[in-house]
Amino acid sequence: MKVIITERIAQAGIDMLKENADVDVRFNIERKELLKIITNYHGIIVRSVTVIDEELLEAAENLKVVGRAGNGIDNIDLDAATRRGIMVVNTPESNTVSAAEHTIGMLLASCRNIPQANQFIKSGQWGRNQFKGNELNGKTVAIIGLGRIGGLVATRLQAFNMKVIGYDPYISNERFKLLGVEKKDNLEELMKEADIITVHTPKTEETVGMIGEKELEMARDGIRLVNVARGGIIDEKALYNALKKGKVASAAIDVFENEPCPDNPLFEFENTVVTPHLGASTVEAQNKVGTSIARQVINVLEGKLAPNAVNMPSLLDRELEALKPYIVLAEKLGKVYYQLEKKSISKVEIKYSGGITEYKTETLTRAFLKGLLEPVIRERVNYVNAKLLAKNRGIEIVESLDSTISQYTNLIYITIYNGDSVFTLAGTLFGREEPRIVELNGYEIDVEPSSYMLLVRNEDKPGVIGCVGTIMGVNKINIATMRVSRNVKGGKALMVLTVDSEVPRDLLKMLEKVDLVTEVRLIKL
Repeated sequence: MKVIITERIAQAGIDMLKENADVDVRFNIERKELLKIITNYHGIIVRSVTVIDEELLEAAENLKVVGRAGNGIDNIDLDAATRRGIMVVNTPESNTVSAAEHTIGMLLASCRNIPQANQFIKSGQWGRNQFKGNELNGKTVAIIGLGRIGGLVATRLQAFNMKVIGYDPYISNERFKLLGVEKKDNLEELMKEADIITVHTPKTEETVGMIGEKELEMARDGIRLVNVARGGIIDEKALYNALKKGKVASAAIDVFENEPCPDNPLFEFENTVVTPHLGASTVEAQNKVGTSIARQVINVLEGKLAPNAVNMPSLLDRELEALKPYIVLAEKLGKVYYQLEKKSISKVEIKYSGGITEYKTETLTRAFLKGLLEPVIRERVNYVNAKLLAKNRGIEIVESLDSTISQYTNLIYITIYNGDSVFTLAGTLFGREEPRIVELNGYEIDVEPSSYMLLVRNEDKPGVIGCVGTIMGVNKINIATMRVSRNVKGGKALMVLTVDSEVPRDLLKMLEKVDLVTEVRLIKL
């Protein structure tokens, strides 16, 4: 596999990649050249400058993974990557401490005029009256965005004896309570109460410009603002006007709407503290980012899941480890249908039962859909685009959870609607994570999925099993296991054989001619 790195990451990450792939390090490569050569690569690692858009992805015929060494994905067209089945991974956990600490540093520098005093005294002057600041003790700080970084900032500011309030409509009340943050239901309420505001939200259509002219007018006179999140969340023009009028006492800004921006109008104010996007710029964070992104890109290139896939459900390492055997099972279940049926599908219902419901089961749904669609779609089908491809084929996906435990500790039960009939199958894990198919279209069975499985439908009459076994033996096909199931004595029966080698087409036809046999199908898993 070939990987290109277009922006600087820690050498430890580069070394890790080189142990597993052919790596080209091309910092600051020109876009025209990148467009010419990107077809040669299976993976690309970027930071915030290289733009991964429709044009580049169209040229990247062999690309499997885009690694963003950092948290945001503003420079990556996520929809275009997902359509092509290209996994996008990032490193949201690696720089959280560094970003939180930088926020605290910026806030202290802003409140105590540290950069201004530093510059003043180094110029050969002396004085302190003009640098009188404010304490944090007893002040009210408002945190917008109570995710990973916002949560760390909250706990650190509480150590300064600050009252911490917050606004985040996507965070549960329980998390607010856990962090000791007073929840505000709307931005207006928060703006009116805060002495200091710090933002920690991702950059989305909803959050761009969320603090603008209107919001700053609501705020108290002398409000202080900090932004170490994403440029543009605080509207720079509105901030400029508020600083000009004296509404804002100080602003500490690490990120800007356009970067680099050496002539930004905000720089003209003495009461602005600015840094060039340094939130993640620590030795510790960069080493974590470099090795984390390298590990995830390697995982994807080896056909494994990555815990921080942006266009996949996000999983913790322990969750991914627990789900791995179920992912294998779900994909094998998906491969069964189109090898038995030719009818188009209108809806798939997937019910998860038992302890498995404690995990994020959407990953299992994607695994099932990947297995389902691979035999019938020429496009590349993987965990990333399987759900989208199913939707584009008009397949409705319905998931449900049932935490109660019945016959099986964990169960994946599938119902497929194909016109005026339904097809069902179910699977579980036995013992030491051994996968089992335990139901197939109304028949209870107990079969370990294998590379070759022979399904025989027949009348429940004496002699059929022996006849089938004899034919297989005469033709040198070794039977590993055989399971027979019936619902009514003397009615229809289902015979499932796992065999050690592929069954030739002419032998399948021979089995179909056996008296009382109604259907024979070979399933390859």
